[in-house]
Parts: sequence; structure tokens; C-alpha cells
Amino acid sequence: MRATLALAILAAMTSTALAGGGFDIVVPNRPGVPIIINGVDASYAVVESAMGLARNESMVPTIYGGRPIDPVPNVGHYYPSLGHMPGYGRLEIEPPANRQLPKPAESYHESWSARSAPLPAQSSVPVDPPAVIYAPQFNGPQPLPGPVPRPPRPRGP
Repeated sequence: MRATLALAILAAMTSTALAGGGFDIVVPNRPGVPIIINGVDASYAVVESAMGLARNESMVPTIYGGRPIDPVPNVGHYYPSLGHMPGYGRLEIEPPANRQLPKPAESYHESWSARSAPLPAQSSVPVDPPAVIYAPQFNGPQPLPGPVPRPPRPRGP
């Protein structure tokens, strides 16, 4: 019984290692983001090839059900990698000289300023200061309030 179970597990593990010579169905991770293989949108298509990490050689993949895409995007932007020269200037329309001008805008003025806050009143030195400054009396540490603790008992024979 144990030998049969071990043989079944061994057969199941080696069969996945031998798989990979057939075809694959391409499913993108994010919807709306195409998977492009050699200029063909291979999203939800069947790809047949012998390429991967386990193969030392690679064949050109055959894609069944893919849609070819335009290699040059039809957008109005400049991409240096396309090899085209960019357009120069803007599309500006010069207005006619005898057109009606808009009414002038109302005047607008703002100003900002910053300053320090006023200083507090200064204390002046008394007119007749004392000649000697007396220090407070200190009589040493005072005992804490409460009962006086007993001294420790002597130990020994």
C-alpha cells in the first residue's frame, strides 16, 4: 500500500516536469493590458512553441487567434524611438487685425508686508539695590515623615 502511494506521488511529480511541450493559452494578469508577442496581440490566444526556461533552444512561437497590432502608434506625440522628426511649432491661428477686442480687465492690486511683533516691556534695575544677597539656610537632609524604621537585626551564631 505504501509502495503504491509512493509510486503514485513520484509519477505525479515527474509528469508535471515533462509537461510543457504542447501549447499554452495566454491570459493577461490585468484586463485591458495586452500581451504582445512579435507584434501580435496574444491575449486569450493559443501560443505554440518550444521556448522557456527548461529549453536551451527557442523556436519562433506560432500564435493562433491573435490580432496584429500597428507597430507605430497613431498618436500626436513625439517618440524618439520611432525615428521620425518631431513637428516644429504650434498650430496657431492668427486673428484678423480688424476684430473686436475684448473689454479691458478691471485693475487688480495686492500687497503683502511682514514685521516683527513688539518687544515686551523691559524691567529696569531698582534704584537702590541691596548690598548683599542672602542665601537661604540649609540644615542638611530632613527625615521623611512617618514612623522611624527599625535598624536591621544582627545575624550570626
